[in-house]
Amino acid sequence: MTELSNLILISGKAGVELALFILLPVMIIMLTIMRLLEAKGALDWLVAKITPAFHYLGIPGIGVFALIQIIFVGFAAPVATLAMMDKANISRRHIAATLAMVLTCAQANVTFPMSAIGLNGPMVILVSIVSGIIAASLVYYVFARGLPEHDESDLKPQHPLAEDTKGVLSVINRAGKEAFNLSINAIPMLVIALLLVNIMKAVGLVGMLETSLVPLFSWLDLPSAALLPIISKYIAGGTAMMGVSVDFMNQGLLSAEDMNRMAGFLIHPFDIVGVALFVAAGPRVASVLRPAIYGALIAILVRTFIHYFLVF
Repeated sequence: MTELSNLILISGKAGVELALFILLPVMIIMLTIMRLLEAKGALDWLVAKITPAFHYLGIPGIGVFALIQIIFVGFAAPVATLAMMDKANISRRHIAATLAMVLTCAQANVTFPMSAIGLNGPMVILVSIVSGIIAASLVYYVFARGLPEHDESDLKPQHPLAEDTKGVLSVINRAGKEAFNLSINAIPMLVIALLLVNIMKAVGLVGMLETSLVPLFSWLDLPSAALLPIISKYIAGGTAMMGVSVDFMNQGLLSAEDMNRMAGFLIHPFDIVGVALFVAAGPRVASVLRPAIYGALIAILVRTFIHYFLVF
């Protein structure tokens, strides 16, 4: 019982420190910048400029907002956009393409905090955008080509305005509150994931798995410690994976180079938590999950190949 209590305390301390000292400061800055750009109309202008090109790739105008949100805000941010698409006059073919793109791209709540400890954030973002576009195009022209197409009207998300100092301060305060809530909400998942990992290590399960998978990891030229971040990622999500990875990097079990090589495989919301969250956006979104998954799987393989063989 004493050993379990110690594991809980160790895991709790690591999870809280990660959320408050790494995730929170980064998310405050990034969300403030994004919300100010929204309020000033800069994002609307950008979307209007790039939408014509993206439209031919299967991504509708509002889908571009989902791309910006996943890259620069976090994995939960596109849910509101997908919910708008679900209720609007947008074809399921376009929804499927957008969903595949979102599932493929790197989420900001992992990319930016981990950039502070060695992740090549700009490269991760660039590769994920290219791969996300590939996913959307594959779904639109191949996997969802049989779905009915009825194009959308000029639907745009509504943003708060920042026309004066008071408006700017209001936007900043809302962004700070949003960042705080995101960070605090991440603590339970971080602590539970770290506790499960520590329990698995304590009972010898990690050692057994690492020993049995030594040939595979040796062939991939990766440390056997990479196993737990992978398990955490696909069971508990990207935030949990970040918690385990940062802990291992602090212990010297993983290097920044290892994380950069695995980034294409690990940093995206295509996991049990992410899929469940996006499907909850609406019934029309849920109905196109299968073709979206097909496109996302292929695009994530592309990301994995690029990071592992070509970038690092």
